[in-house]
Amino acid sequence: MHEENYGEITDGGSLRHPRPRAVRDNARHQWEKDRARRPLPTRAGTGATEHDTGLNSRDLVFYARYRRIKAPKDLADAFGVPAGALLLERTYRTRCTTGTAPFSLVTSYLVHDLIAANPDILDDGNEPWPGGTQHQLSTVGIEVDRIEERFTARPPTPDEARELELPPGTAVILLRKTSYDIQDRVVDITDVTLPGDRTELVFTTPLERW
Repeated sequence: MHEENYGEITDGGSLRHPRPRAVRDNARHQWEKDRARRPLPTRAGTGATEHDTGLNSRDLVFYARYRRIKAPKDLADAFGVPAGALLLERTYRTRCTTGTAPFSLVTSYLVHDLIAANPDILDDGNEPWPGGTQHQLSTVGIEVDRIEERFTARPPTPDEARELELPPGTAVILLRKTSYDIQDRVVDITDVTLPGDRTELVFTTPLERW
């Protein structure tokens, strides 16, 4: 299990339960792709949050909500579809059973027409989906080829500070993750807001040998 933060003293003087740190390593994407082809019991046994935190599924509370939206211009441009094209917007929150703040704020977008052949993907009642997004995409013949991640940081909005229960002065890390398939199409765009006080980013870059 990854190292936990020390407990924090609340305004009332009580000790807040220690919060697990999430360590996000870019090697996780190959792990997710490999896992997408594993048998159902293996896929159902663990997910990305367990991978990042070292916790077990029984230690976590998961929430997902789906809705169909018309693509605003920025997302339409990123996906290469017309503005107003139908997207599936997916909102995720996962927290530890002993806490109230989620590990991150996650919103994912898929192009509706690319996934509509499998109606199970459109139903948030099927979450948590064993094998995650890469397995979902594989059920409609989409293989992810590469993933681009862009990080920025800024002060949190009041809503972000409240939902993530951030101490004063803590920044948030913003991640936009863009997944491309083997036809070079953008097939998933995910925006993640990470709490700066309990997130570690690790980048591992294999180098070709001389």
